[in-house]
Amino acid sequence: MTATKDKDLHDLFLDTLKDIYFAEKHILKALPKMAKAAQSPDLRAAFEKHLHETEGQVDRLEKIFDLLDKPARGKTCDAILGILDEGKEIMDEYKGCEALDAGLLAAAQAVEHYEISRYGTLKAWATKLGMTEAAQLLDETLKQEHKTDEALTKIATSVVNSEALAA
Repeated sequence: MTATKDKDLHDLFLDTLKDIYFAEKHILKALPKMAKAAQSPDLRAAFEKHLHETEGQVDRLEKIFDLLDKPARGKTCDAILGILDEGKEIMDEYKGCEALDAGLLAAAQAVEHYEISRYGTLKAWATKLGMTEAAQLLDETLKQEHKTDEALTKIATSVVNSEALAA
């Protein structure tokens, strides 16, 4: 099977960049809903902080598109749509329940792990392709995603999971 055009790592990098751009735009829409649904003030604050960080991450992605002289356009990402749908389902099915925050945390960490995977891959590819500035921008976001994941884990283990169990 031969493609019309031989695609290379640069093409794959651009396609994956479009994928995460689409994902971040949808995450921006989901985070305020998750913050509103959260019962724990710590969890609500974490979602609000991540909303602000995600805006910066979108800006960095747009800078990378500029560096590539390409328009900042997303490409439908079924993976993030599925993960976000799971989060909506948890909000609907566990509304008013003590386990809601534990479910929201699990959904949020699924998003974080997806983002960590994508940003880690993109950073490695940017480095391999000699895109130093893009790799630095991606690394900045990757570090933020790791910190957010650690913060969510801390909230889960210190408060939320215990509250869900106590109920």
